[in-house]
Amino acid sequence: MNILVTGGAGFIGSHICEKLVSLKNSVICIDNFNDYYNPDIKENNISALPEEQSNLFTLYREDILNKYVLDEIFSKHRIDMVIHLAARAGVRPSINNASLYEQVNVQGTINLLDACRNHGISRFIFASSSSVYGGNNKIPFSEHDNVDNPVSPYAATKKAAELVCYTYFYLFKISFFVYRFFTVYGPRQRPEMAIHKFTRRILNNKEIYVYGDGSSSRDYTYIDDITDVILNNLENIKGFEIFNLGNSNPVKISDLINTIEKITAKKAVINYIDPQAGDMKVTYADILKARKMLKYNPKISIEEGVKKFVEWYIETKNKNKLFEE
Repeated sequence: MNILVTGGAGFIGSHICEKLVSLKNSVICIDNFNDYYNPDIKENNISALPEEQSNLFTLYREDILNKYVLDEIFSKHRIDMVIHLAARAGVRPSINNASLYEQVNVQGTINLLDACRNHGISRFIFASSSSVYGGNNKIPFSEHDNVDNPVSPYAATKKAAELVCYTYFYLFKISFFVYRFFTVYGPRQRPEMAIHKFTRRILNNKEIYVYGDGSSSRDYTYIDDITDVILNNLENIKGFEIFNLGNSNPVKISDLINTIEKITAKKAVINYIDPQAGDMKVTYADILKARKMLKYNPKISIEEGVKKFVEWYIETKNKNKLFEE
């Protein structure tokens, strides 16, 4: 297939692109290499996908907010489906820059959907987030739960984009799989995310900052479990479906730190600070629907996944200076 991947130089996107190419799919990648974190990290992410392999991988350093460029790309390539991963990420930064998050995460999605409508593309994967569950008290989180109480602009934009996707399904018969990701981690994870940041600072003998008392928990999900279920279901996209993709096994921040300490054989210096506005106390995925419909079966434990991440981090750090404090 010819598959357009937005945000294809990012953490999840680069893994998706690599696996698609390994399966002999033609990938059209769009990424604007913005400065949310060091763009050189994205360059490193796709270093195994050189642009010279133009028969299988084509890279556009463009922005999904540019409707005219999108139309040119969609006109040039016979695209079979879109995997939309591009977004402004991060709960905390969204609080101080809500308009940027609205532009990229909502308007950018609309731009892509209009391009699909205009060019007859009928299959679309949208990367949503566990953040949409907001202040929900019922756990685990189910796709049937009400998600009308987001607690950050980031979460609100993801919920809004889900609604826009449904509208385009209803009006224009584009089929959607909406995946709500639960704290995906692994090699290439973004540098501000907890596992990456804690590992980096512990190995560099720097103190780590923990918001609250360490009792908050996240449903950490290993990258290969995510990419495998997405790729195994590309042919199954029909109608409009929302799926939780988590590990269904929340881990407390304190336990996560203990795991990193054991794997690195170094003791963390912890500075506990006040909880942050917009943070959720717990994320916990009910994955029964994904198990049934997608044959989703996450296999990587937090111990195994963190070990793989630490090994990647040390190897990458020794090759270049991308992650220096």
